[in-house]
Amino acid sequence: MSGDHFHGDVVNMIGGTDNKGIVHHHAPVADGVRATDELTRAVQELITLLRELRDGVAPMAAESIDEALPAIVVGPQAVPRERHRALMAVAGIAATVGAVGAPVVEAVQRVLGLLGGQ
Repeated sequence: MSGDHFHGDVVNMIGGTDNKGIVHHHAPVADGVRATDELTRAVQELITLLRELRDGVAPMAAESIDEALPAIVVGPQAVPRERHRALMAVAGIAATVGAVGAPVVEAVQRVLGLLGGQ
């Protein structure tokens, strides 16, 4: 089969029972050089909303927002685990303040969706 080129998954199943499918182990292409404009805009919108929310929350909550902001980034400097924790922290703060925090919760959900549910 000289000259054959395959792109994508190649699956060889030899025997077995109850085979269910393929685990791809592909990470979403969100960070690094190929960060999408949409993700960048979503993160910028979230940061703007967080800065607005920060002014209306208790001092300890404002401090938690301040601590989370450096981790909410896109690009090669992003550490996915830290970013995820920061997103969960600010979503929690936003959820506790009621309707005022709803836009932040929605923005966090949008960013997480663009990151592939990270």
